[in-house]
Amino acid sequence: MKLQRAETMNQRIHTFADVVGKLLVDAFHYLALFAIGGAIAWSAAVAFFAMAEKGHTTIDDILLLFIYLELGAMIGIYFKTNHMPVRFLIYVAMTALTRLLIADVQAHHRLDMGIVLVAPLAALIAGVADVTITSTFA
Repeated sequence: MKLQRAETMNQRIHTFADVVGKLLVDAFHYLALFAIGGAIAWSAAVAFFAMAEKGHTTIDDILLLFIYLELGAMIGIYFKTNHMPVRFLIYVAMTALTRLLIADVQAHHRLDMGIVLVAPLAALIAGVADVTITSTFA
């Protein structure tokens, strides 16, 4: 009789600990997602207003806004599904490399090793994106 009561008490303690643990993990998860999403929105707004204050935008500025858009979409999808969309990380990498290439060419106006090294990397990431998207939807 006492052994059965002890086992029942042990079961209740484990159930309570599981419920509290899941509650704390979910609370941290949502708090972190809101903080990251807020930081992305704030950074995008600051970049946008800096462009407006400057009076014009460059392709570099527009690509930066696309990076913020992709990061925001990634956070939104992760918030809804609890799955990290790897595709969006690849899109961010491709956009960042494109931005790097354009900025490098605009700044130096010549072919150098930076372009020679970054261009194949961008092609490799595009290939990975193609394989990822094809395998996801196949």
